[in-house]
Amino acid sequence: MRISCLQENLARGLNIVSRAVAPRTATLPVLTHVLLATDNGRLKIAATNLELGVSCWIGAKIEDEGAITVPARTFSDLVALLPADKVDLDLNIRTQTLRVQAGKTDNNIKGIDAQEFPIIPTFNAGAAAFVDPAVLKKMIAQVQFAAATDESRPTLTGVLTKLDGDTITMAATDGFRLSVRSGKLKEPVAEPRTILIPAKALAEVARVMGDQEEPVAVSVTPSHGQVLFHMSNVDVVAQLIDQKFPDYDPIIPKKHDTRTVMNTADMLKACRQAGIFARDSLDTVRIAIKPGEELEPGKVTVTARADETGDNQSELEATVNGDGLEIGFNVKYLIDALAAVDTPQIALETTAPQRPGVIRALGDESFLHLVMPMHLPRS
Repeated sequence: MRISCLQENLARGLNIVSRAVAPRTATLPVLTHVLLATDNGRLKIAATNLELGVSCWIGAKIEDEGAITVPARTFSDLVALLPADKVDLDLNIRTQTLRVQAGKTDNNIKGIDAQEFPIIPTFNAGAAAFVDPAVLKKMIAQVQFAAATDESRPTLTGVLTKLDGDTITMAATDGFRLSVRSGKLKEPVAEPRTILIPAKALAEVARVMGDQEEPVAVSVTPSHGQVLFHMSNVDVVAQLIDQKFPDYDPIIPKKHDTRTVMNTADMLKACRQAGIFARDSLDTVRIAIKPGEELEPGKVTVTARADETGDNQSELEATVNGDGLEIGFNVKYLIDALAAVDTPQIALETTAPQRPGVIRALGDESFLHLVMPMHLPRS
């Protein structure tokens, strides 16, 4: 293998695949390496930890075809310090050593035969669904944060993804909150499909999407064990979670007694302020909703109190339809949900202090977030 490429492109490609590199404690040393391979006139850079695989293609001048794997950390650290100029890569097949030259810098990195690198599935357009990158990125941002991070509950670390007709729906829950977002596909799928994708993998898809303009293709590998996201110059492959996701539809309230509409940014700011004082009280905040009277608008009061730290109270104007009530929530969950909303106003739908609240983006029926209530001490 003998190729040349720009240092900037090589560094960007290595950054794209970096999250898929296995830690140094990996049982297979090759998993701590990145694959460098010529592929149809471009340089392919790939990494996998067997759960997540990322492949990236960059422009390069190919003189001789070939492939090698090199230690990811060593190679990435070196490339980051090379001059912003042409980088020459020359493989000695006999010694499996990659010579890296740039400017007056000359380096030799020992690698492992590319034949030992795990096979990462490649894209097949046959049974793929296509979604606008902006839609997919927004869906991931509004859902994946609600997934559990505790690996002892693998089912809840995933995002349930349904492809049905021309609609894609994602849902995630950690048992205390639920986020659901739907979007439109570029064209209807031939048959409905439901898969459970690790939330970490979806976060990686959003990270590497960059300035993607073409639709992102989503497909399941022939073995039905992996999902593949295909972009212009990047592929992300993730192992699917082979478990049954809880049926979340029954827990979403079908009606509400009170609907409170308020400014999203104001409520987010109030919750962030309350969060400072809620740290010592299990992150609990009190939301007091009061309907308007005659010429007075409705009000929402956000209160947090900690015996040692102090207390905080913010009052917001709101449009309240229904009865007043007081309800407790985990303020961190409220902050996450409000930060994911991209509309000027939100609606909080409630029924009782012991029942979950539902946050909706006003004017956007495709998103809802449910938060379980917390017990409020007597004031």
